Amino acid sequence: MAFRSAVITFPGSNCDRDMAVALEHVSGTPALRVWHGDSALPEGLDFIAVPGGFSYGDYLRCGAIASRSPVMRAVIEQAERGVPVLGVCNGFQVLTESGLLPGALMRNAQLNFTCRDVPLRVENSQSLFTSGFEAGQEISLPVAHHDGNYFADEETLDRLEGEGRVAFRYLEAINGSQRGIAGVLNQAGNVLGMMPHPERAIEDVLGGSDGYTLFESAVKSLAEA
Repeated sequence: MAFRSAVITFPGSNCDRDMAVALEHVSGTPALRVWHGDSALPEGLDFIAVPGGFSYGDYLRCGAIASRSPVMRAVIEQAERGVPVLGVCNGFQVLTESGLLPGALMRNAQLNFTCRDVPLRVENSQSLFTSGFEAGQEISLPVAHHDGNYFADEETLDRLEGEGRVAFRYLEAINGSQRGIAGVLNQAGNVLGMMPHPERAIEDVLGGSDGYTLFESAVKSLAEA
């Protein structure tokens, strides 16, 4: 069966096309495009992506207004049913604001916009998003954010660590994220939020292909399920 994926677009999204291209490049099937004002998602989805950008101009808090968009009710419902959901950069912010993931993304500690490739360590290689990596593997992905400083209370951080829900960790202190957290999973393992952009690293011509492995992991995991 064809891999059915959807990419959500909000006012101010600017990585939605990149995400759609990455999903089609890896799966061989075009991603469906869904507008934030839609109240329903296409039927039979295998994968949902919430892309990066500056939804609603980052007013109020990054991702806060987008998290209340009509389509997010459907995204939450699908996530609770077990459909994989990936949120990248602003998408990660939307997922925390919607309650699908714990914690919050705050202003970078240096109060500057960071845009460059960063080294990461894969902390969990058992999720459907990361099964193509080795635990402890070092990879490189680009970041481009002003509010990527991951924050949660100590109890939540300990729980994330203890349950193996830290997916990726920065190897450099680029934004002040607590414990260097770059990406986290929900308890069921079907929702991943991360600040680095895997969709911008799917071919060597783009500067690296480590992001390809993340999408390939998801496609293969779902095909084998």
